[in-house]
Amino acid sequence: MVSPLVCVKRVVDSSSEVVLTEDGQGVDGRFAGFTTSAHEECAVELAVRIAADGGGGATVLTLGDADAVEQLRSALAVGCTAATHVLADPQAFGPADVAREIAAVVRDHAAAGTPHDLVLLGNDAADSGDFQVGIRLAYELGWPVVNGVSAVSVDGGVVTASGSGPDGHETFRLPLPAVVTVLEGGVEPRYPTVPGRMKARKAPIEEREPAAEPVGPSRVRLVLPPPSPSTVQVLGEGPAAAPAVVDLLEQLGVLAR
Repeated sequence: MVSPLVCVKRVVDSSSEVVLTEDGQGVDGRFAGFTTSAHEECAVELAVRIAADGGGGATVLTLGDADAVEQLRSALAVGCTAATHVLADPQAFGPADVAREIAAVVRDHAAAGTPHDLVLLGNDAADSGDFQVGIRLAYELGWPVVNGVSAVSVDGGVVTASGSGPDGHETFRLPLPAVVTVLEGGVEPRYPTVPGRMKARKAPIEEREPAAEPVGPSRVRLVLPPPSPSTVQVLGEGPAAAPAVVDLLEQLGVLAR
């Protein structure tokens, strides 16, 4: 029986306008939507499939404030069977701190009789792009790790993971227990059904405090990049613009000179 743990993070929707809080420590949620990153949506899909094939259940985990429960319930709605919420300020926890918290959950669940022999994460967070948590988690647990794959399956205590590499398609095999970070593109995340959403709304969620105080690097301040200069070129107005338009079309090869 395989019971994977899949980790998600509440991130700003890329289609939202980003407005920072006055102290520059985060994104002002009054002006932005939040979601789960595409990498992690694929990791959730893989976890649900692996659990179903292996006769187990998939547990979803997040570290975040109270609002992050939205992302947990989204994962429950598409097939995860349990959820754990480490209630903490995500801005205060760097990659090393997050990895230690995930490792603490893995150990505590194993001690309670619900072990996870496979941990799936997104390859990188959509907001910070650190690319570190999976590797640090594997080091913390002493497990093998493979990064940046798009397809994952488990058979006979062995994980087979594959994805695109610099020299073509790559396939890796790792013994369980293992850590795998997932890139989007290998699977199509399922959409939640209405019954799934209703069930997720009532599902119990394990809440826990951080196992330790964060000791990694802390954020000083966020700064938005300067606005991009306009690339619009005004060629003229009315009939007077015709020569400039013809010249441009000739340069583009649309009209013959």
